[in-house]
Amino acid sequence: MLRYHTVPVTPFQQNCSLVWCDETRQAAVIDPGGDLDRILAEVARLDLKLEQIWLTHAHIDHAGGTAELAERLKLPIIGPQRGDQFWIDGLPQQGKMFGFPHAEAFTPSRWLEDGDTVQIGRQTLQVRHCPGHTPGHVVFHSADIHRAFVGDVLFAGSIGRTDFPQGNHEQLIASITQRLWPMGDDTVFIPGHGPESSFGRERQSNPYVGGT
Repeated sequence: MLRYHTVPVTPFQQNCSLVWCDETRQAAVIDPGGDLDRILAEVARLDLKLEQIWLTHAHIDHAGGTAELAERLKLPIIGPQRGDQFWIDGLPQQGKMFGFPHAEAFTPSRWLEDGDTVQIGRQTLQVRHCPGHTPGHVVFHSADIHRAFVGDVLFAGSIGRTDFPQGNHEQLIASITQRLWPMGDDTVFIPGHGPESSFGRERQSNPYVGGT
């Protein structure tokens, strides 16, 4: 079975998630935006073998610690979709702008596309390309445990911002309604910030996409 544990990191309280195969203890970290010592302390506490970095998108609070973590542990960087290359290239400037520690740019070991899969141990997750917040944003979905790691596409009671460079509100709404909702109302999602919710709850009550 796939298991996960969320670790809020950075001054933005970004939900960095550890995901792992319960049988093998092999693990990936989703969106290591910073506070790497805190993340690695949780890896040790949970007795995990951290083997991969998965990125939903390349904003500083989600990707700021990626290059350092990859170098420190010799880990492959998987994702996001290549539309976020300009955000990756701009990580040093993003860090200065928001008062983050220095963040290095990097080249992912593997870009992701809609319909791809990622695997950790004996567990496989589906990848959906969900642009709008950023052009290269992806989401990781485990149908087996009815969970989706959605980054900044959707939040409990809100949606991702689209006022950043190459954000697109219409694309974001389409990503939510065409790519997230079909995962099922009972799917619980782990957003990039704030509490978990379910797609069914958001379809009913979210003021931005309720009733869609």
